[in-house]
Amino acid sequence: MTTLKVHNIESAPEAAKPLLENSQKAYGMIPGLHGVLATAPNLLKAYQTLHELFVDTSFNNEELTVVWQTINVEHACHYCVPAHTGIAKMMKVDDAITEALRNETPLADAKLEALRTMTLAITRNRGNVSQEDLEAFYAAGYGEQQVLEIILGLSQKVISNYTNHIANTPVDDAFKSFAWSKK
Repeated sequence: MTTLKVHNIESAPEAAKPLLENSQKAYGMIPGLHGVLATAPNLLKAYQTLHELFVDTSFNNEELTVVWQTINVEHACHYCVPAHTGIAKMMKVDDAITEALRNETPLADAKLEALRTMTLAITRNRGNVSQEDLEAFYAAGYGEQQVLEIILGLSQKVISNYTNHIANTPVDDAFKSFAWSKK
């Protein structure tokens, strides 16, 4: 049962209407998460801005997916895991990567696994990572920029994951076939 209202363009506060119109244009629908965030227009604006900024980082589509899904799974987000499964398919990310992330099994690619491991360390330890964590991440071919970019992705995911927990946002029809729950 949804505990927070999911707005459409007509029901949304005035300040959120152009933001939802942007979502409609970008995705061909208004994702349920955006409809919930519309109640607080500045939160929706922050989420959309963080999304654009994170997509514009040094990470490629596989790496973006690793960061997003690692956090989604760690936070047990019933909405974001299926949504990002569908998004990964649209981004042409190998299904094996998505399945490993969803099932919390190691990734075959050592560099992507290092990214997953660092993302988990930052998320689980609230940014309190060890020098060894950093050195292992750097040894895999990443740098300080990517450490900070993980934090940007985490910022976006905290907004969506926490909102979805509180709202119990219904999974959009487009992503229902990718339903997921924490094991």
